Amino acid sequence: MTVTIVGSQLGDEGKGGIVDVYGDIADVVVRYQGGDNAGHTVVHEGDEYKLSLVPSGAVRGKIGVLGNGCVVNPRTLFEEIDTLRDRGLDPDVRVAERAHAILPYHRVIDTLEEDVKSDDDLAAGTTGRGIGPTYEDKAGRRGVRIGDLLDPETLRSRLEYVVPQKRALLEEVYDISIEDHEDIDADAFDIEALFEQYRDFGDRLANEGMTVNCGEFLADRLDSGEELMFEGAQGTSIDIDHGVYPYVTSSNPTAGGATVGTGLGPTVIGDGEVVGIVKAYLSRVGTGPLPTELGSVDGQTPDDGGRPSEADLAEYIRDEGGEYGTVTGRPRRVGWLDIPMLRHAARANGFTGLAINHIDVLAGLDEVKVGHSYTLDGEEVFTMPPTTEKWGDCEANLRSFEGWEDVDWNAVAEEGYEAIPENAREYLDYIAEELDTPVYAVGVGPGREQTIVVEDLT
Repeated sequence: MTVTIVGSQLGDEGKGGIVDVYGDIADVVVRYQGGDNAGHTVVHEGDEYKLSLVPSGAVRGKIGVLGNGCVVNPRTLFEEIDTLRDRGLDPDVRVAERAHAILPYHRVIDTLEEDVKSDDDLAAGTTGRGIGPTYEDKAGRRGVRIGDLLDPETLRSRLEYVVPQKRALLEEVYDISIEDHEDIDADAFDIEALFEQYRDFGDRLANEGMTVNCGEFLADRLDSGEELMFEGAQGTSIDIDHGVYPYVTSSNPTAGGATVGTGLGPTVIGDGEVVGIVKAYLSRVGTGPLPTELGSVDGQTPDDGGRPSEADLAEYIRDEGGEYGTVTGRPRRVGWLDIPMLRHAARANGFTGLAINHIDVLAGLDEVKVGHSYTLDGEEVFTMPPTTEKWGDCEANLRSFEGWEDVDWNAVAEEGYEAIPENAREYLDYIAEELDTPVYAVGVGPGREQTIVVEDLT
């Protein structure tokens, strides 16, 4: 059996925690896209682990695989593995040889391009970790793949082709003298320095037996009766094809990305469970429209966006929910749940079930609202329009629910679904009905034991 975990919103939905909750059924946990911009937090046996690249299941002793759809910074990978080992864990992580490697020049270029885009309000809120430029090189057929690190001759050939192009980009387009710029490490654009560094990474990958032919490796595991879990990074509405372009990531977090990002066919993914992870409200880091936004965040909320009069409510939700980026520490924009966004996600992914997190964060409010639909050009619409510009023209039509009391959520988690306050259950029922998808799990806190499992998937 396979289970695919997909973010249904703009990222930060709590996917890592749900992977952890359902981890018992999986023998292998696979990341199928993204890179070390995908911060996720896992709480296991009372300890908190903040990861950006290693698959969440590695914390629980599962085999973790970074699929060919990922972009991999070897330095980050080894730092995270070494940190987990220092904390007494022994993560077993495999990397697809077809995955692309992030190189230092990708990070430099990422920061420069984001600065330029910010002048035109086109910044996507990138973490500056080189994700987008690496995917650009992949599409431009000038990338360096993980398998190339294992072959010195191929690695040198790849670098000799691409590095002069990167130097020319900085010198001729950005008018930057690499050797004289105090904020740029010249080694990031030096063929020999890059060769030595990445050849060392290749040696460690080889010596620890970490690289795999991903599709074949996973197919063999399935054939032997093992269970696979596919873990998406970010969320549907920042998918490069189905999201709010250009304020998107550079890959496909949607369920379809699980097949191209692993080498397994769509019938394999489609025959399994596809669980949509929903945060009980909305949050994101980055610029662009957000029709249900509460308050505003300087440098992110458009000038005519947000609800400044509800800044106190936004701050309350942000603080209660810890809405600050795992990787960057930046404050996230917050808003009411956007149901048209979720309808779009349900269609694009084919959810078989939902995991709804953070209903505890909204506890204590007298009233909880959702964006039930939009008004666009004088008409009521029930799903996201295809262009971000049109989405920005949408006015959210809010529907109100009576709030629920703050309770002992640990006790609720022990007792089960029926112990959830009645008004909160009405809220959950509404979401399930609107998406025509059952609730599989409800998160009432960050720990594994604080997730109520309605459907165990065994």
